[in-house]
Formats: sequence, structure tokens, C-alpha cells
Amino acid sequence: MNDSIRFILNGEDIALSDVRPTETLLDFLRLNRRLTGTKEGCAEGDCGACTVLVGRLADGKLTYESVNACIRFLGSLHATHVVTVEHLAGRDGALHPVQQALVDCHGSQCGFCTPGFVMSLYGLWLTTEKPGRREIEKALQGNLCRCTGYEPIVKAAEQVSLMRPSALFDPLERTRSEIIARLWAMQANGTIRIGKDEDRLIVPASIQALAEILSQEPDATVVAGSTDVGLWVTKQMRRLSPVVFINHLSELQSVTQSEDGITIGAGVSYTGAFTAISKRIPALGRLIDRIGGEQVRNMGTIGGNIANGSPIGDSPPPLIALGATLTLRSLEGQRKMPLEDFFIAYGRQDRRPGEFVESVFVPTPKGTSRFAAYKITKRRDEDITAVLGAFLLTRDEAEMVTDIRIAFGGMAATPKRARTVEAALIGKPWTEATIEVARPAFDADYQPLTDWRATAEYRQLTAKNLLTRFYLETVGAPAELKRFEEVA
Repeated sequence: MNDSIRFILNGEDIALSDVRPTETLLDFLRLNRRLTGTKEGCAEGDCGACTVLVGRLADGKLTYESVNACIRFLGSLHATHVVTVEHLAGRDGALHPVQQALVDCHGSQCGFCTPGFVMSLYGLWLTTEKPGRREIEKALQGNLCRCTGYEPIVKAAEQVSLMRPSALFDPLERTRSEIIARLWAMQANGTIRIGKDEDRLIVPASIQALAEILSQEPDATVVAGSTDVGLWVTKQMRRLSPVVFINHLSELQSVTQSEDGITIGAGVSYTGAFTAISKRIPALGRLIDRIGGEQVRNMGTIGGNIANGSPIGDSPPPLIALGATLTLRSLEGQRKMPLEDFFIAYGRQDRRPGEFVESVFVPTPKGTSRFAAYKITKRRDEDITAVLGAFLLTRDEAEMVTDIRIAFGGMAATPKRARTVEAALIGKPWTEATIEVARPAFDADYQPLTDWRATAEYRQLTAKNLLTRFYLETVGAPAELKRFEEVA
């Protein structure tokens, strides 16, 4: 059937043929199904009170990930398994080990955020047998406790790794084979279309179908992870139609590696790209770990971050510094360009009617090149960028700068190269004196704005200081940088 969205909710098959393109999973759970364990705290994917798990088939395997139900649209859930906190208890009503550990360790205070913490820890419990402190904290980046009770919650996560009864106890492990079979049966054999007039959603059957749809609907809103588009709806109350969902398209989900670099499909999430990126470009991997929380990284895509064109998007500046190449696609075929050329002005990208982002190729630095990316925020985790600087340096044996690429976000209407600064450095010795002479060149490259994240003066001084920091790290100051041959 190609006139309904079909998925499994806990243990029940759901088929929706009357659904708005911007209806969220959170509203459906609470208002339609009365599953009120999933809470609305922020409605923007920050607090984690709405956390659920979504399972999807990929390469024949069923994988569950934590997501924010408040900004996840129902149209993106076709052929998935949605799991809420109500599904965790045993058949006899006994608490799941994750829940019991929170009780034992006094990990719940006011209780509002507790179901979200339970689901994030459950996702970690499913995938990691004995998580360390770092893995636990990473899994909980996207969950906020307003009672400041994190330590008991972390202790619960440590305890639960010791509480692993037989797989028959766990609701997902017990039914895994059954769920896989049911999800296979739900796979659409054609494009799904629901609604009419100003309330239409489309789930294309293939990348070719996507190209055909966008040729007919050039103004459609394409949604992959909805980590940004979701806020257009929950915060700006925008009506979007038609909405085209692409997060299921396998043709956009590939990550391929070559000697020269990594090609990332537009539908690959930050989580999906993390392993390849962190191995080949460690500094970029560390940056990804600071993009949103685990739920946001499971949903958000690098391709969507590029296509959205935000001047404070986290992935474009480092990708521009690395010399990434973008591939666009339409019915007319493919078109490639340097990523930096894609961004024309605020809210404007070089995307022709009917085109969509297909992939991005990220070169890996060669030899003794040095790469670093610095994200400046008010808090370290799960915060929007005020300034983000990325640097790629190549020197010769005489320590002369043969090439340097510098790109910043938060400093202009688009992600932008610091070409005047680059020109002041190329051909010069890589010394503190050279850096001091080059710092004023930032004033020619950028004229940032003042907003609630930072003043223009702060941004300008920070950009200059990041160049100095990069220099100090390359000459031996304590740093995150390593030679690429050491981590290959």
C-alpha cells in the first residue's frame, strides 16, 4: 500500500493514511496514543525528555537509535519500530534493569526527565556491554536534568552493565527476529503520497523517484533528519507542504573510503559517518561529538547541514578547510563543485530548481599536514556555535607555509574562507611573528554581527585567538593535534 505510513509502535502495527506532513511523533504518542511517558520539555531537541528509540533495517540488520520525538515527523517513520518507555517492563510488570538501576541509585528526583534518561540509557545498554564513563556521558549529552542529579544517573548506568539477565527478558532482544520480519513486510513498493492541497507528504521509493518529484515540486521541503526543519514547525509554527522525506533512501546512506578521502551520502547521519571520519580525520570526529546530543547526531545528517546553508552550521567550515567537493543531482544528472562555492549569500545556495544534495567528498589531509577545528560555545556540549574555526596547514621542510586553508562559521552570512589571512601566511615562515602580522587581516575578511550568542567584538577577537591557538598547538603546546600517520 502506497497511501499510508506504516510502522510498529512498541508491539502494535500502525498504518496512517491521514497524517499532516509536519505532525510530530511526540504529539502522536501523547495525544493519539496516550503514551504520556514521553514528555515535551523544550520542543527543539535539546532536553531529551521526549527520547524514544527508533529501529530501522539497514543491510539486513535491525539497529535501534535514540531520537527526539519532539522534532521527529511521522512521515519519516515508514518501516521502522518505535519504542517508548512503556514497552520496557517485563511481562510480569517487573522493571527493566535500566529502570531498576535508576531506582537503586536514586537517579530520579522530580521525575520529569526520567523517562528520557531511561530511554537513552536503554539505547546504550542495547549496544554497549560494559560502557565506561566517557561512553555513558556521551550517551547522556542530549538529556538535561534540571535538578542537577547527573551523578546518580551515571552511577545507575555503571550499575546496569552488571545487570544483564537472559535475552528473553528484554522486549527488543526477545522479539528481534519477529520485528525484522514485520518490518520487511512493511517495505513500500512505490512512492508513498498522503494528503492533498496544502497538506501533502511524499516518501519517494528511490533516488530516481526523488529527482522526478523535485522536478515537479521544486519548492518542496526535503527532510532528512529534521533536526533543523523540526524547529521551523515547533518554534516558528511554519506550515510546510509538500514535505519530501528521504531518510530511508539507501542510495543516500553510503559511506565509502578511498586513499584520497571519504564520500558521504547526503542521508548519512552524524552517527553513521562518525567511525570513518574519526579514524581518518580525528579532529573532525571530536567536533562531531559536540554537535547536539546523541539523539540529534542519530537524526541529523551532514548533507542536511550543508543544504540548509546556515552560517552557524557546524560541518561546513571544517569541510571547506579540508577542500570538500559537493555533488548535486537532478533529473538532468550530477553537478559537482567545491563546497565553498555552494554558499552564495545568507539563505541562498547554488542549488538549481529540482536539484538536491547527493553526497560530499571529504579529502583526508596528507603527510605532515595539520588540521584542527574549534567550536566556541557558552557550554561545551549540546550548544549552538558562536564561532567555529577550521584550519588546514601544509609546511615544507624549512617550516615555510606552502598552503593554508582557513574557514569560519558564525563570522559572516555564510560559512566563509579567510582568504586575506591565508594570503598573509602563505610563503611566510610558520613563526609567532608571522602569526602576529597576520592577525589584523581578519578585519578584512570578516565583519561579524552581534547577537545573543556573542558580540561582534568577541567573535573577531576569538577568530584571531584561534589562529594563535592553532599555531601554538602545531609547535608543541598541549593540543589535540596528532600527525595523521600516527593515527592511520
